[in-house]
Amino acid sequence: MSTHKSTFFCKECGAHYVKWQGQCNKCNNWNTIVEEFNEISKKSFWDHKNSELTRSKNFPKSIDEIEIKDECRIKTKDNEFDRVLGGGIVAGSIILLGGEPGIGKSTLFLQLSLMINKKVLYVSGEESENQIKIRANRLNYSNKDCLIYSQNKLESIFSHAEKIKPDLLIIDSVQTLTIGSIDSMQGSISQLKTCTSELIQFGKKTSIPVMLIGHINKDGHIAGPKVLEHMVDTVLQFEGDRNYLYRILRVKKNRFGSTNEIGIYEMVSEGLKEIVNPSEILIGNSDQKLSGIAICASVEGSRSFLIEVQALVSTAVYGTPQRSSTGINSKRLNMLLAVLEKRAGFHLGSKDIFLNVTGGLKVEDTGNDLAIICAIMSSNNDINIPENYCFAGEVGLSGEIRPVNRINQRIKEAEKLGFSKIFISKYCDIISSKKIEIVYLAKIEDLIEHIS
Repeated sequence: MSTHKSTFFCKECGAHYVKWQGQCNKCNNWNTIVEEFNEISKKSFWDHKNSELTRSKNFPKSIDEIEIKDECRIKTKDNEFDRVLGGGIVAGSIILLGGEPGIGKSTLFLQLSLMINKKVLYVSGEESENQIKIRANRLNYSNKDCLIYSQNKLESIFSHAEKIKPDLLIIDSVQTLTIGSIDSMQGSISQLKTCTSELIQFGKKTSIPVMLIGHINKDGHIAGPKVLEHMVDTVLQFEGDRNYLYRILRVKKNRFGSTNEIGIYEMVSEGLKEIVNPSEILIGNSDQKLSGIAICASVEGSRSFLIEVQALVSTAVYGTPQRSSTGINSKRLNMLLAVLEKRAGFHLGSKDIFLNVTGGLKVEDTGNDLAIICAIMSSNNDINIPENYCFAGEVGLSGEIRPVNRINQRIKEAEKLGFSKIFISKYCDIISSKKIEIVYLAKIEDLIEHIS
C-alpha cells in the first residue's frame, strides 16, 4: 500500500512545512524551501527479519551481559585514518565523509578499500567500473576481496550485499542513491533521508560498517538536511586547497572517539600519502633572513607539530585597509590586531595586513596567537626573527600571555627539530630542559623587548 504526498522541505535544515513560504523559520535562509511529490511505501526496503546477515537477536540485554570483542574495530592500515576515528572503524558504525569536489574523497575511500584485508563492497553511483579501475591502477595497493559495483538503486545494493556478505560497505555518494518507491529525483530531501535511514538500519542490524561520501554546498556544509549529520555516527570533513598538496581529515562528530583529532595527507600521483612528521614539511627552508616569519608550536588533537606563520604589513594603497588571513580565523586576527593597537601602541589602522599559514592548512589552536603577533610585529618593524626561535602561547584581551595545553609536548617537538629557544607563558608550570632555552613571558611588552 502506498500513499501520495506533497510536502515542502528546507534544503538547508530539513524543516517540514505544509505550504510554501519564502523564508525558513528555523534556519532563517531565504528561497530554500522546495516542494516534493512523493509516493512512499509503508513497508521497509530491507527485510532484516529474514536476512541471513542479521547476527544478533534484537531484544533488551543487561549492560553487564554485553561483551566487547577485539574485532569490534576494523584496522585499515592507514594510521592517520585509524587515529582520527579513535582506533579504527567500529563494527556497524555509519561514517559520513564530506569535502569539496576534487579534494580526494573518492580516492581516500578507494585507497582504504584496497589497503584493508577485508571483503569490501565499493558501490559507486557516479563512476563506472572501468573508471574506478583506471583510478585504482594509480594506487600502490591491491585487494582481491575489493568488489566494485556501479549502481545507484538501493534495492539492488541490498540484494548484492545479502549475497556477498561484505565486511565493509562503501557508498560513493549518498546523494546519488535512489529508492524506486519514492517518486522524486536523486539527491532530494526525501531520497536522502530515506536512503540514509535504510543504510543505518542495515549497518546496525548486520554489524557491517557503512561509509558514505557526501557532497557539500557552497557554504562548505554537507548537502541535504542537517538531520543527516545527526543520524550517522561519525562525520568527517576532508579539507585543503586544491592548489596545495596537503589535505587535512578533520572530525566534526564521533560517537566512538575524540573530535579533536586530525589526519594529514599529501596528494601525490599514487594517491594519498600519510604525513608522519608534519613539522618537517610545514616549515620553510630559506637561507635569506626575512621579516614577518614566526614559527609556532601548534597542537591539533593529540599530535603536535610546528608551522610557519607569515605576515605582511604594508601601507594601505586603497582607501580602506585590507585584513586578509589564510589558514587562520579572520575574527581571531582582528582581535589580535586590536590588542596590539591598544596594549602595545602599534598603529595599524592605516595599514594592509595579510596573514598566511604555509602548506594551505587551517589551524584552530589558540596557542598560535603568540606567533601571529610576532610575525605582525616583525613585518611592521622590518626586523627578522631568529630562525631558531619558537612560540607557543595564547594572547588575552588585556595583552597577557596565557598558558596553553600540552606545553610539554610542544617543547619536545621544538627540541626534536633543533630549536634553541621557545617563548611560553609565565603562568605555565616551571619546565626544565637541557636542549632548549625556555623564555617565560607575562605580557606583550615582554615579547617586544626580546624581538626588537
